[in-house]
Amino acid sequence: MQFRDLHRQYEAMRAEMDEALLKAAHSGAYIMGPQVAELEQQLADYVGVKHCITCANGTDALRLALMALNIGPGDAVFVPDFTFFATAEVVAMTGATPIFVDVDKDTYNIDIHDLRKKYYDLIEQEGLLPRAVIAVDLFGQPANYEQLIEECHGLVMNLIEDGAQGFGGAIGNSKACSFGDIATTSFFPAKPLGCYGDGGALFTDDDYCADLLRSLRVHGKGTDKYDNVRLGLNSRLDTLQAAVLQVKFSHFEDELKAVNRIAQKYDELLAGKVKTPVVPEEYTSSWAQYTIQTDHRDELQARLKAAGIPSMVYYPRTMSQQTAFACLHQNPCPMAEQLTKTVLSLPMHPYLTDEEIEQIASVI
Repeated sequence: MQFRDLHRQYEAMRAEMDEALLKAAHSGAYIMGPQVAELEQQLADYVGVKHCITCANGTDALRLALMALNIGPGDAVFVPDFTFFATAEVVAMTGATPIFVDVDKDTYNIDIHDLRKKYYDLIEQEGLLPRAVIAVDLFGQPANYEQLIEECHGLVMNLIEDGAQGFGGAIGNSKACSFGDIATTSFFPAKPLGCYGDGGALFTDDDYCADLLRSLRVHGKGTDKYDNVRLGLNSRLDTLQAAVLQVKFSHFEDELKAVNRIAQKYDELLAGKVKTPVVPEEYTSSWAQYTIQTDHRDELQARLKAAGIPSMVYYPRTMSQQTAFACLHQNPCPMAEQLTKTVLSLPMHPYLTDEEIEQIASVI
């Protein structure tokens, strides 16, 4: 698609969002206005689950999921070693212990074999009770949920899907955020479905869990907001963000098609030059990032910068390398550590033109 057409499409969507924002602002219902409930129903229908519960941000979504599962001190939660800090941070905030698991070199997602090994290592040591796995849909691609669900059920652990980067992805006909006991996502502006600030959501088919999450996100409220039956958070999605998300969601499928077309063009132009992302058969990525691997990462990033092309390293250190987790003294995860030295994320959004993609590829 030519630049003029892409620009026109974007400007039309922005005008819709401006109108939606004004309507929400003039309504006076700034917190939990009618747009929030409408959005929750739209997202639940899209994902294919009974309940969507919005909240203030993706980190709160993860924390609320752990609270709903009553995870706390003495519990262990397995998380990928190669992900954003929040995935493990929320575990520690509950008083539980994050156990870092290595990742697959092709998909960047949690390695099932290492998960099993870390589980049995923990059982032999005693002291901590394995309670849950948080699987991350990194860079837009769902984790291997067929095996994860089987593994977690067999080991009697809960499965949380961290779909912060994965909303819009799929395995066959099953959408991201429909896997596990509870799924979460983020509406941070850089995410596949982003708002004008912070926002998040949880997804579940469990009626009791959904009611519990609705209570927990508003200070543990009971029959009304002044009947507090448990300790919770102040974590509500504001109406302005819901209004923006409703407009963006109406264009979401078109944007998904666009990023998948762009990823395919990158694949074709970069084949044999760098290691391009691997999407397994029957999987669909929502391409939160297009992340390549190269042993010449720093040099390439400098070349791209000199050409005026932005790029980012997600992530320069693993979870087990974070200063905040040094006290855990956990064994290193070799593949995760290797990725911190070789990954580089290229520009990726629905409004990239063919000329821009070709320019990026020519520098590489």
